[in-house]
Order: sequence, then structure tokens, then C-alpha cells
Amino acid sequence: MTERRWDPTLREWVITATHRQERTFKPPADYCPFCPTEEDAEYPTAIPEPEYDMAVIENGFPSLQPDPPAPAVESTDLFPVEAATGQCEVVLFTEEHDGKMSEQPVSRFVKLVKLWRDRYEKLGAIDDHEYVYIFENKGEEVGVTLEHPHGQIYAYPFVPPKIERELESSDQYLREEGRCLFCDLIDSEREDGRRIVAENDSFTAVVPFHARWTYEVHVYANDHVPSIADFTAEDERNLGNLLNEILQRYDALFGFEMPYIMATHQQPTNGDAEQYAHFHIEFYPPYRTGDKLKYPAGSERGAGTFINNKLAEEGAAELRNAI
Repeated sequence: MTERRWDPTLREWVITATHRQERTFKPPADYCPFCPTEEDAEYPTAIPEPEYDMAVIENGFPSLQPDPPAPAVESTDLFPVEAATGQCEVVLFTEEHDGKMSEQPVSRFVKLVKLWRDRYEKLGAIDDHEYVYIFENKGEEVGVTLEHPHGQIYAYPFVPPKIERELESSDQYLREEGRCLFCDLIDSEREDGRRIVAENDSFTAVVPFHARWTYEVHVYANDHVPSIADFTAEDERNLGNLLNEILQRYDALFGFEMPYIMATHQQPTNGDAEQYAHFHIEFYPPYRTGDKLKYPAGSERGAGTFINNKLAEEGAAELRNAI
């Protein structure tokens, strides 16, 4: 059962996907559903070939489906419910089960950017898809149960609430100031310099002024680029380079592979927001020290107000000096 229910108090959709209770949870060490299928294997994996470089597969336990079942309950004026249409994909970064992405060549990251662009364009061309969300959950600390290096892509039938709120803020700023909010943000960060972690001709990585997580990093396009579909070949290369560098800095910070959530924010695929959507990637690592995790608790989850334990300027300096 997959359906979406409207929360009238926050004015946002909540997805119910009951079958995900049965999704793969820490499979045996000798079986990984994302590794290539070995010859004469008793249990084939999601990849039927004996080897691969990078792959996109359908999510075996999707929260959104192209042809979902009818909702379990009837819709009312106060409690609207709709079928959870959409699509969920898994992106396999490498066939190496224990592959450490910070040790991969830059060329793999450039190839990944090209793959993301292809899926953004193809999934976004489907009428029902309003927003193509590219993301990665990395590490057991953020709930990952399959260790093989992978990310995900959700094609939503609506614009997710955080991104919608972000776009509304940028739209209002454009109407009041005549400029894209994110263009001014990144120009100000580059002028200030204290929160910059790394940069190149196309992108700048910063610990944002308003960071919620101790080592949160945002990677902004330097120019007004609404989506990955607007990248030049140089942009693809430069983003691949910078992503590689960010992961190296994260892993060097405390001497272990840093877990994180990675979220890509860009223009909805419904064609709206070209003037005020601005491509950027946000990283949220849960560690606040080498042996302490940040747990979103009462203030964060109950009130929606994050409390950070470190100045953004200090976190950026530590990441700059990590390698």
C-alpha cells in the first residue's frame, strides 16, 4: 500500500508506504543485492550482469509507484488522500561493495553528475512528475541498512515542502530585490570568505551562515543555474571535482568515512521557478565531534528550530584544514 495523505496543519503531503516495513535490512555478509550476480549464483542480485561500472535500478521497495493501488481510505475535505504516484530509483555508484567514494577518481564523480542529469531530464519529462529529487543516505548513523555505495532518486508528483518553502522565499526576494536570493547568498559568501570550504570556476562549497549541522556544507553554482539540465560540460567536470574534494575533506576530518545525508535542490521539473531556483547540493553530517553525534530532539523535531553547537566559521576552517 502506498498513498499520500494531506496534513492540513502544516499543509504538506505525508506518504504512507506500508510494504517498506519488509524492506531489506542488513543482509548477510555474503549477499549484497547491489553487487553483480556471480556465475551460477544461487540467489541473483538486482544486477544480472557479472560486472558493471555504474547503474540505475528500480527501488525494490518504492515509496512512490507509477501505477499504485487505490488509497486504503476515502478522501474527505479535511483529510484529502491520493494515490502515491511517482517513481523511485537507486543509483549504484560502483560495483565495489566496499568502495570508498573519497578514494575514487574524479572521473567517476563526473560520470555520476552526467548520470544524475540524464535521470533528472528523463524522469522530469513524465507529466505526473513535478520534482525530481536526487539524494544520498550514507552510513548506519543516518539509517542506511545496505552498505554498498549508492544513492537514490525520487520523482515526486508534487514539490516537497522544504524545497517549496525555499523556492517561495527566493521568489519573494526576487520580487522585492530584483535578484535571485541564492545568487546574492553565494556572492556574499564568496566576498566574506570565512565560511568557504572549497571552490572552483563553477561552484563554491560553504558551511552556510545559517548552518543547522556542525559540519553542514552547501555546494552552490556560482552563476544562476536553475537545474542540472542547464550545466555546461565544464560545469559537469567542476561539480565532479568539487564533490570528490568535499568527501575527501569529510573523511579526513576525524579519520573515518563520514556519514551524511546529501540533498540536491534545483528547479522543479514542472517548468516553474526558472528565475529563482538555483542549483545547489546540501550535506548534513550527523557528527558534531569525532565521537559525538548530533541528535535532532525536542527543539529540532518538536518545534522545528535547530540548535548548532559550533560557529559556521569554525566548522568551515576545520574542513579547510582537514587535507
